Amino acid sequence: MKDAHPGKRVEVWQQDEARIGQQGTLTRVWGERGSRPSAVRQSEYEWAYLFAAVNPLTGASSALIAPTVNTQYMNRHLAFIGREAGPGVHVVLVLDQAGWHVAKALKVPKNVTLLHLPPYSPELNGSERIWGFCAATTSATASTRTTTNCSRRSRRRGTASNRHGSKH
Repeated sequence: MKDAHPGKRVEVWQQDEARIGQQGTLTRVWGERGSRPSAVRQSEYEWAYLFAAVNPLTGASSALIAPTVNTQYMNRHLAFIGREAGPGVHVVLVLDQAGWHVAKALKVPKNVTLLHLPPYSPELNGSERIWGFCAATTSATASTRTTTNCSRRSRRRGTASNRHGSKH
């Protein structure tokens, strides 16, 4: 890879997406003896998709919050990764083979090379661990603050950060 991109520092980043949010659950309520009535505790269901890429060696990261996952949002995320990495860096982006990762309409920046993992191998993508951390540290009742809280906690623990320290 270094031979193909002379004069540039080659960095390996890992990318993945996750749906985060809140879904109402059933709860028990008072009722006649012998009955077990249930009621919806909270009926709304709110979510967002978080596209994230991390350089595990430096902690540099890039994230995009989107209402869905598709090629259009993946193109935006790839462009953002290319800008975050900077002009003197070539990024080898490790990712799975989701449909929007292999779509013909995908626009890969010149300073990014995609390295697709074999099918059904999430254990090979270190960014999968971020989602477990976020789920374990984010309350289900904080759906509107989920992505913000997860991002802040991740940065404090060194799980993810933004290269330039700015919020996007």
